[in-house]
Amino acid sequence: MQRLILATRNAHKVTELRAILGAAGLAVDLVGADAHPDVPDVKETGVTFAENALLKAHALARATGTPAVADDSGLCVDVLGGAPGIFSARWAGRHGDDQANLDLLLAQLADIDDAHRGAHFACAAALALPDGTERVAEGRLRGTLRHAPAGAGGFGYDPILQPDGESRTCAELTPDEKNAISHRGQAFRALTRELRTLLP
Repeated sequence: MQRLILATRNAHKVTELRAILGAAGLAVDLVGADAHPDVPDVKETGVTFAENALLKAHALARATGTPAVADDSGLCVDVLGGAPGIFSARWAGRHGDDQANLDLLLAQLADIDDAHRGAHFACAAALALPDGTERVAEGRLRGTLRHAPAGAGGFGYDPILQPDGESRTCAELTPDEKNAISHRGQAFRALTRELRTLLP
């Protein structure tokens, strides 16, 4: 079975992607970057989700000689002009502090009425092969931001985004329900078609 490395040390993302690829019928041995602890983390210096995803995927593919996938994703709030965007994971100043990021964003939007709380999750998923071949696919999930978190599932900003047509937040959906509509699910399902063509 072909090994595929996901450029993240976030166990939630590895579990989520295994489910997405499995549901798409792609049989690969997916591991996270923790399987290669000697490979340093890549600085996300791009100015778009796609640029950052490609930076991470190429760095891991080059360092390991193994096909690598990466994603960069975030929450884009209409009234904030698309912010936090690529800064979503470090909006409050420290990378990966979900609670601090949520608290800060909710404080910034405290006086914003429901009619103006539109937002979307965006994701760019990238595949890089050791020979430099690359592919990118993107996905988007639109919704409205709640005034307070709801739900214990998911991660990141999931507890405050209520997808269009839903009465629950992303954090209140089951993993299968979330993967079926999520930005990451859309992007990686699109990338799966490329994976089938390019992987041995």
